[in-house]
Amino acid sequence: MIAAKDVSKRFGDSDDGVTAIENISIDIAQGEFVSLLGPSGCGKSTFLRCLAGLEQTTGGSLLIDDKRVDGPPERLGMAFQRDALLDWMNVLDNVLLPADFAGSRKSTFETRARELLKMAGLSAFAQAYPRTLSGGMRQRVAMCRSLLLEPRLLLMDEPFGALDALTRDQLNVDLYRLWQRQRMTVVFVTHSISEAIFLSSRIVVFSPRPGKVIEDIRVELPDERKLSVRETEAFGRYARHVRGLFESMGLLHD
Repeated sequence: MIAAKDVSKRFGDSDDGVTAIENISIDIAQGEFVSLLGPSGCGKSTFLRCLAGLEQTTGGSLLIDDKRVDGPPERLGMAFQRDALLDWMNVLDNVLLPADFAGSRKSTFETRARELLKMAGLSAFAQAYPRTLSGGMRQRVAMCRSLLLEPRLLLMDEPFGALDALTRDQLNVDLYRLWQRQRMTVVFVTHSISEAIFLSSRIVVFSPRPGKVIEDIRVELPDERKLSVRETEAFGRYARHVRGLFESMGLLHD
């Protein structure tokens, strides 16, 4: 579905510009869950914005469904660290926003919006306003919104980074179950080694800026994942391996 070959992105001119990513080559198949893992400022979010068509690459080739990315691809969903809910609209209307942006009648999507809220355990809050919700509930609403138009590609930029550990764990479980049901392609940016291992079918590790692919790791854990999988030896091996990569880059040390 996604074919990136030697993709680079530079901001500014040659004298005082900054190269965010350099020679990124990744192929992602339909239905994979791929996490981009690396230190702050390594270009993970920049690469995600290039995939979304929000930034133009300055080198290499970036294709989605064999078409050059020169704007947002069809059936794209996005979720960010800030939920960006509109406080003057109730939960149901916030979920229905993508239908407005697509020029569709909201009534056409109301049944799906309510189904998503039910799946997220938020049916009772359809008429509530965002200011009355916890941070975790707001992110669930944002996830429902990103799934309204049944995206084939879901791009997520640290959506749980600002949440407490317990809420983040629960949303990891919720997202993984949603992905299992929908099987859309997900590209997920995170700083958390544990989160990347738990959620992903693959982890792509980025170097410090300019971001380059250090290793592409296939995660082979049971399809039915519970939080207890983090206590297994297999999970521990992946964690030790990824920490070793960061240690080799001088990013972690005792």
